[in-house]
Amino acid sequence: MTTIIHPTAIVDDGAQLGAGTRVWHWVHICGGARVGERCSFGQNVFVGNRVVIGDNVKVQNNVSVYDDVTLEDDVFCGPSMVFTNVYNPRSAVPRKDEYRNTCVKRGATLGANCTIVCGVTIGEHAFIGAGAVVNKDVRPYALMVGVPAKQIGWMSEHGEQLDLPLQGEATAQCPATGTGYTLRGTTLSRG
Repeated sequence: MTTIIHPTAIVDDGAQLGAGTRVWHWVHICGGARVGERCSFGQNVFVGNRVVIGDNVKVQNNVSVYDDVTLEDDVFCGPSMVFTNVYNPRSAVPRKDEYRNTCVKRGATLGANCTIVCGVTIGEHAFIGAGAVVNKDVRPYALMVGVPAKQIGWMSEHGEQLDLPLQGEATAQCPATGTGYTLRGTTLSRG
């Protein structure tokens, strides 16, 4: 697999890019970044030094992945979504030693124009709706919308909403694949 870097992109010395990764127009990847295989970075993306990105991650146009953000395998970052790394920034107050870690777990989707406030963990296969503002940890498979984001349902690994209550004991199947899911309390699992 060939790594493709557009001539307008800047990939600083030391950056690690996995095989098959595509870096498009006006992207800047800093020297300390570690990027897995088969990733795609759309136009005008920035990736900081202390960023770890897994395999098959899609970062759409106009996204900045700042220091102390981890994106696990198969994460999707929609166009113009936002990460932060300081909780209470002030121009006159240096806070680079106060960055908070943000982790987006395997298979999660971050919709267009959503904001992920630093210091949270987004669970596996969670789905953050367009424009949502996430300021607390998100359960695996949770469907989150609004400002601030609230859970309104559950999503399958295929990206289909499941017919389940927010809590209780229940089962459902993905309408697209037929894969089964089991809800126990407030925890959803596959199978």
